[in-house]
Amino acid sequence: MLGATGVVFGDIGTSPLYAFREVFAGGRVPFSQANVLAATSMFIWALILVVAFKYVALVMRADNDGEGGMMALLALASRSVGARPRLRAGMLAVGAFGVALFFGDGVITPAISVLSAVEGLEVATPEAKPYVIPIALVVLALLFMVQKHGTARIGHFFGPVMVLWFVVLSVIGARQIAHAPQVLAALSPHHALRFMWEQPHIAFIALGAVFLCLTGAEALYADMGHFGKRPIRLAWFVGVMPALMLNYLGQGALVLAQPAAVDNPFYLLAPPWALVGLVLLATAATVIASQALISGAFSAAKQSMQLDFLPRMRIDHTSTEEIGQIYIRAVNWLLLAGVVLTVGVFRSSSAMAAAYGVSVSLLMVITTCLTFFVVRHGWHYPLPLALGATGVFLLVDLVFFGSNALKIADGGWFPLLIAALVFTVMSTWRRGRELVRANNRDHAVELPLFLDAVFVHPPLRVDGTAVFLCAVAGITPNALLHSLKHYKVLHARNLFVNVRNHEVPWVAPAERLEIVELGHDCWRITLHYGFKDHIDLPGALRGAVDTVGPLDPMKTSYFLSATTIVPHTGGGMALWREKLYTRLQLNASPMAEFLQLPVNSVVELGTQIEI
Repeated sequence: MLGATGVVFGDIGTSPLYAFREVFAGGRVPFSQANVLAATSMFIWALILVVAFKYVALVMRADNDGEGGMMALLALASRSVGARPRLRAGMLAVGAFGVALFFGDGVITPAISVLSAVEGLEVATPEAKPYVIPIALVVLALLFMVQKHGTARIGHFFGPVMVLWFVVLSVIGARQIAHAPQVLAALSPHHALRFMWEQPHIAFIALGAVFLCLTGAEALYADMGHFGKRPIRLAWFVGVMPALMLNYLGQGALVLAQPAAVDNPFYLLAPPWALVGLVLLATAATVIASQALISGAFSAAKQSMQLDFLPRMRIDHTSTEEIGQIYIRAVNWLLLAGVVLTVGVFRSSSAMAAAYGVSVSLLMVITTCLTFFVVRHGWHYPLPLALGATGVFLLVDLVFFGSNALKIADGGWFPLLIAALVFTVMSTWRRGRELVRANNRDHAVELPLFLDAVFVHPPLRVDGTAVFLCAVAGITPNALLHSLKHYKVLHARNLFVNVRNHEVPWVAPAERLEIVELGHDCWRITLHYGFKDHIDLPGALRGAVDTVGPLDPMKTSYFLSATTIVPHTGGGMALWREKLYTRLQLNASPMAEFLQLPVNSVVELGTQIEI
């Protein structure tokens, strides 16, 4: 529970910094006591309906062998409709766009969280205003710079700091409720429902700001594999949810008693003597919230690579104990560039709030849709029950998305643009890989037939073991063709290895290897990995020694087929996409590094193809 409090609830736990004030910001919602009670009621019931009922009660049941998150849900949903290839293909595209939306959220969340915390200095002293953006940028830069050292050391402090944060949220909220207890009437949903009935247009606009209290709800599901369902559920119901409700009620009480406080109700909840300390604690909490999202971006990128949605990137493991603690340099610096650009474009958390929520609300719509397919086709529930279980939540998600869509022109275009760019990369890479594999199948020779032909007049055999990487199982790798052409020899033992990534988080070590003997001291080996497994090809092959014999590292060579794509008009993709795929391939991390091969034992033999 302590660990879950520190990592899972950072984003949703820092929403009180800016969510309530945005309801009345800019005069979009007329200020009145009735509207304050209605807005407060909407915050309370949004937390209950979306987080408690949808995520905690329903979505967290859709675990993929205990794992959660968009990639895990996508894999689970696509497996459940495996017999419907067109539906599965469409689902993979929608799910990939959901992952792209997550990366768009990953750019704006650290920016709005840290900047909203540092803006508390303006409440303490107006003279601090010119320094708010520089301080926020320094904090953000330091946060991204320390990523390469891993989160293991500072992670121990996340839980206690966030527990203190939620205690402070509860105390300053309850303190204000005691001064204006009439705000407790907002616990009844009739205030929110009456507001929607009597002023539907204004209520629809207000929902875009109310939705900000839900940003970070996806983390409950995404981090389920790290902490388990029960600790996350207990942390939510015992600590986080009561603290958030008390704080939103406290902000409502403050605004009821002092209407001028609507400009920044969160910081005005605190007594003046505690303001600087609250700013420091808020900054620490937002850094932790940002850290959780950055770590999530690393995990999502790794899973996307292993499911063939992103090109290979170098992955550094920052912990010898936790395999999930990783650092991806390219993702880290791209995120930092996006965060700095976000701060530079919007320059205040209020302006960012207009951009925030569009991508998250659309991501929630996608989550609900994928959950329906899991409930209907994976759990085999009757159609009326599946529609009933997800239909209400889909309606709520669509209403929230519609309200947030009103903000697209005011800045909501920004995270959507980032998501569109990421999705273009993901879809181009996956389509390019499919075309390359199809080309290999169309122009290659079946491996058993080729070996039979070779051994009619056997070439010279040399001592040692050759490991040939095969893009398609059972097909003769180009590296073998070129090796025989140039060297005119064959190693004493030859292993033809194909690495298969499955739509499950983990593959048990006992199921890792699949070995087929081809004769003449040749074997076809298939290595099975889940999308969260750590790929180590030499380590996995050590499990085959009982079948193929000992593998001496000094006498083992790894042969890779280095494919160069030649873009051309009229291919399987538009010319610009072929050029993009070619550029991605050139900048991808070497296959030898991705598979953990010893660099002094790798031989790459190239070929050119058109797709």
